[in-house]
Amino acid sequence: MRGVRNRQARNNLAAMKIDDLVFYYHSQQELAIVGIMKVTKEAYPDPASSDPQWLTCDFTPVLTLPRPVSLDEIKDNPALKKLALVKQPRLAVMPVSEDQFKELCTLVSENPARRWTSHES
Repeated sequence: MRGVRNRQARNNLAAMKIDDLVFYYHSQQELAIVGIMKVTKEAYPDPASSDPQWLTCDFTPVLTLPRPVSLDEIKDNPALKKLALVKQPRLAVMPVSEDQFKELCTLVSENPARRWTSHES
């Protein structure tokens, strides 16, 4: 997550911990969640900026979803109406509760939520 220049997104990056699972969302092309990543390095100053207030984290891929979960599908799901992506779709980094994570995983044919018992993104 380099180049994030929004205070709320920065604060969400700062809250990430090693081994947290996060969704990878294509925000420019297909508007869909396409994978899951894991935090491998907690927030540190973004080397792409000379301003130390901007942060980044390091991630490693965990899973490519068997199919993308589109923003339209997410918006149509009543259980996800409070998801930050629905309320603030332009926010680059946002929290996802464990219940929201599990619900999103049910939208794909293979349910990756079964692989983990607890996580926040």
